Amino acid sequence: MSVVGIVATIKVQAGKEAEFEKVFSDLRAKVRANEAGNLQYDFFKMKDEPTYIVMEQYASEQAMAEHGQSEHFKAAGPALGAVLAGRPTLQIVSKVE
Repeated sequence: MSVVGIVATIKVQAGKEAEFEKVFSDLRAKVRANEAGNLQYDFFKMKDEPTYIVMEQYASEQAMAEHGQSEHFKAAGPALGAVLAGRPTLQIVSKVE
């Protein structure tokens, strides 16, 4: 079993940062409470633009797939989609031990 991760770059509509942060913070709490295979689910804001970097780590590819199919992830989709300025860019990575 190897740790896998996602680095997501998410551009948010100008002026919608607070709304994004609230929705994503709620989602992060649900991920941490309900996904035993999730090891990290954090987000960072770029200094001078409405762009966020999300760093996710999962204990396995199966745990990562389960995250994408979780009810809380699906439920957050419409609220997140309403504030995004385009599709997120995702990079799938494997942890080097």
